[in-house]
Amino acid sequence: MTSTDNVTRTDYERRSKADWDAKTDDPINLLLGSEDDLYHHHFAVGGYDRAVLSAPVDVREDAILAEMHRMESDQVDLVLRALAPLPPGAQVMDAGSGRGGTSFMIGQRYDAHVTGINFCRHHLEFARSIAAKRGWDRRVRFRYANMADTGLPDHSMDAVVTNETTMYVDLDETLAEFTRVLRPGGKYVCVTWCANDAVGIGAEIEAIDRHYVCHIHRRSTYFAMMAKHRLVPSLVWDLTAEAIPYWELRSRSAHATGVEKPFLDAHRDNRLNYLVIAAEYVP
Repeated sequence: MTSTDNVTRTDYERRSKADWDAKTDDPINLLLGSEDDLYHHHFAVGGYDRAVLSAPVDVREDAILAEMHRMESDQVDLVLRALAPLPPGAQVMDAGSGRGGTSFMIGQRYDAHVTGINFCRHHLEFARSIAAKRGWDRRVRFRYANMADTGLPDHSMDAVVTNETTMYVDLDETLAEFTRVLRPGGKYVCVTWCANDAVGIGAEIEAIDRHYVCHIHRRSTYFAMMAKHRLVPSLVWDLTAEAIPYWELRSRSAHATGVEKPFLDAHRDNRLNYLVIAAEYVP
């Protein structure tokens, strides 16, 4: 069972945790959730309202951020659709839950109990304070743990979700952990950006890895590891083309971080795929 003293176990995990621990004032995330307390650490797909780009200068940035927030919240609908159906009272684990946006939206949509797993303490404190303020803590709780070593009981979850978080972990050991906590027939929903094996790793992928202190996996690795751990895909959505507009809009924001061009170039060249995968655990 994971303790608070050994949540990180490798040099990479310690570097990744240190990077997240340092992001206590990241406006590209914190400015977007202030109206509804849904704070996201993921991106989005689909079109955007281009009228925001011609808004008056004094309100344009607010309009861009509001539209980005709408897109990011709408993105969670991909997870919600892929999760359906869930049994009443289902237990769901959100692995890499950030400041809680996806966890809260799952709890609101379904009659489910959600456990968010995160190794960033200030994210957990932030999410717990929102849960208490909104009364969402009746359905959603957060646990300080490593998503590859959660400490949760065997076969205690009806579903596991990763919303753009698997690029921070070793897929082999993490999917082994997910199948340990999943009940037979349980569902795993993965939203991820991954390298397209058919095109190969390029400078854009390396730039994104450096920016986020992550390691983007190859597309084939996801399916090989799912097969190894008896996670049988029931749906696969390739939304690479649909991911481009989000980065076009974000690149116009005054709060752009510099990673926008690598994402745009990699998606446009089909080097970086944006996938939604739902799989059933068949032991």
